[in-house]
Amino acid sequence: MNLQEKISNVKNFIKDKKIAISFSGGADSTLIAYLAAQVSDNPIAITVDNKIMPEGFVENAKEIAGEFGLKHIIIDIDFFKSDIILNNPNRCFLCRKSMYEEIKKVASENGCEFIVDGTNLSDLIQDRPGILINYENNIQSPFVKAQLTSEEIHNYLDENNIPYSKSTTCMATRLPFKTEVTKEEISKIDSYEKFIKEVSGCDVVKVRKYYDSYVCEVDDLDKITGTNTLKQIYDKLNERSNNKVLLNLSSIKDNERIILEYNEGAFQYKLPYNINLENTKKELEKDNINTKLEIKKNGIVKGNNFNSYNQAINEFIKILPYIRRTI
Repeated sequence: MNLQEKISNVKNFIKDKKIAISFSGGADSTLIAYLAAQVSDNPIAITVDNKIMPEGFVENAKEIAGEFGLKHIIIDIDFFKSDIILNNPNRCFLCRKSMYEEIKKVASENGCEFIVDGTNLSDLIQDRPGILINYENNIQSPFVKAQLTSEEIHNYLDENNIPYSKSTTCMATRLPFKTEVTKEEISKIDSYEKFIKEVSGCDVVKVRKYYDSYVCEVDDLDKITGTNTLKQIYDKLNERSNNKVLLNLSSIKDNERIILEYNEGAFQYKLPYNINLENTKKELEKDNINTKLEIKKNGIVKGNNFNSYNQAINEFIKILPYIRRTI
């Protein structure tokens, strides 16, 4: 199935439906909104302002929704008044649970048939426990159903000159687990990221705190490795006597691909989370999905006796939406 066929499948799924879109203005939810504006029945975009998103997050979402002519509703939730700021390992699960409780209320008040989000196939190979909330609340993910990957979504947006925000990840992820999220720390990191964007010209910048140091991640290392640029960044981030300012030599990539290490008809893939085998089996049986893959509790998925790489990856992709992780 080519990209255009997958996009058509997404359109068919949301065509003439009154839907609510969980909308951040990032690549995934922007493409959903763009397609919904063409084929859905007066769709609405719902953005949650949880007070710990990057600067300009809400404004960017407003602008993009406005360009598509969508009704846009903003929900205010102050996560600084919740347990989420304790930054425990289940923070993403708690965050999405809280957000979707409010989104469901707004969607119901506006007569929506169901809620859709931008979760794509590539998200299923990431350590994102919040996806469990989708399953529990019957949140629909058309990109998963159409087997769209992050790479394909970004390619479609770029080829069609569709604007989207490149800074929509929660700032709590910039701090280590069990490090309390404070307004002061978030504001400081946000200002560092904004500064690095200005001096380097990078589109995507993340500054993560690691003990007494800050680790900088960017999408284009060539723009940041000039001596003067590095010095400016070091001086800015070291202004409060941090011991170290580190540069991650792996560029940020938002167009995740799914690649198997395939050899002589076999592959083994390690997912970054543990698998709930009982629930996974139930989901596969519910849709009568038969697979010859071996799925293990520790996240390893194995396959043998394939005639080609394409056959192997198609089988892997087929079962991904049915895998249920543990928290």
